Amino acid sequence: METKIRVGLEADIPIVLQLIHELAVYEKEPDEVEVTEQQMLQWGFGKHPLFNFFVAEQEGKVIGLALYYYKYSTWKGKCLFLEDIIVTEKYRNKNIGSMLFESVVKVAKQEGVKRLEWQVLEWNTPAIEFYKKYKANLDNTWLNGKLTYEQIQSL
Repeated sequence: METKIRVGLEADIPIVLQLIHELAVYEKEPDEVEVTEQQMLQWGFGKHPLFNFFVAEQEGKVIGLALYYYKYSTWKGKCLFLEDIIVTEKYRNKNIGSMLFESVVKVAKQEGVKRLEWQVLEWNTPAIEFYKKYKANLDNTWLNGKLTYEQIQSL
């Protein structure tokens, strides 16, 4: 079957959210997804879109996703952050993740960004091996910091 990679559309948001839930289950955090379809539509297609995405399709069915956004480095300038690559389980290990990743790399090249960044869980060996194929720098010197919504509100 032929896999087609295309820019994500508003109509894709319901299946995109399903893929996000599938990833949360895979990453052992099934109850952590809080975002809604309506929020994704607003934040992805509103007046000031916060993210872009590609979908992988076979026979008109969305089977994968690569979601990314721009960020800014005070040292380097414009960068791209790859939030997630998700391929539904049945279609993994069929080069679809590579097709999605390479689509984002193409955007990074076209936009002239200084870095393409992402995170990978330390236990996710398949993902780590995937990125190693691209000779990616997997940095273990930076710690991830974050405040939750509740923590932000309490400050």
